[in-house]
Amino acid sequence: MKIEPITGRYGHLEIEGRPHRLYWEEAGEGIPLLCLHTAGADGRQWRALLNDPEITRRHRVIAYDMPRHGKSSPAPGTVDEDYRLTADGYVAQVLAVCDALELEKPVVMGCSIGGRVVLHLAERRPERFRALIGLQSGAAVPPYYDTGWLHRPDVHGGEICGAFAYGLMAPTSPAAEVDETRWHYMQGGPGVFRGDLFYYTVDGDFRDRVARIDVAKCPLHLLTGEYDYSCSPQDTRALAEALGIGWTLMPGLGHFPMSENPQAFLAHLRPVLERIRAA
Repeated sequence: MKIEPITGRYGHLEIEGRPHRLYWEEAGEGIPLLCLHTAGADGRQWRALLNDPEITRRHRVIAYDMPRHGKSSPAPGTVDEDYRLTADGYVAQVLAVCDALELEKPVVMGCSIGGRVVLHLAERRPERFRALIGLQSGAAVPPYYDTGWLHRPDVHGGEICGAFAYGLMAPTSPAAEVDETRWHYMQGGPGVFRGDLFYYTVDGDFRDRVARIDVAKCPLHLLTGEYDYSCSPQDTRALAEALGIGWTLMPGLGHFPMSENPQAFLAHLRPVLERIRAA
């Protein structure tokens, strides 16, 4: 049996004045690399990074499950609340995790909603981070589907969430990795995916705030897979041009590059991490 070098832990912390029991996994040592999962999923998406010896030799890789996601429970007394993720709440959450884990100038990398919140972090608290990495990052996304299907009594929530995720992946991604990615989506709590998409499509719209980012204060790196209709390469190109920075197109990858085709994704990520370390 091969045992992976990943340690899982639970911690107790306050986020916006509410107590939370949060789960995270980590591996490696060095520069902290905090990884933010996509809407409706959890930290298992980052398993390839946590298992990559080249990265973990130089980075303490940390992937946490957002409240209500994966092994992190809702705050006490909130199970029946109509969950909606907001920009203020997401920023407060990331900062609370950094404080609780005593991460000094970490690199934060997020995908999808995580790729959106790095923009909010770059705008609001750039001094807190060594660098920010946005995967599938765009300033906004039009509501191209009816999120009501994600939480209704006559539809199996897990299966419809998995179907949504499947359509966002590249046809060239390995079948086993695609299956595991959509399986994570099938296990999400009721209404969680829909609540995350409220941030992604409504409250986290960043179009009128892009000019407020000063990339001189904190380097921002953008990488986007070519097969993605949620955040298309054109969306990331427009964001990068508005910021005056370069970006990386990842051929053959979709909306979940780190989990749907990990080895192809790592080939694009390693040079970015090298540039961050060199700086």
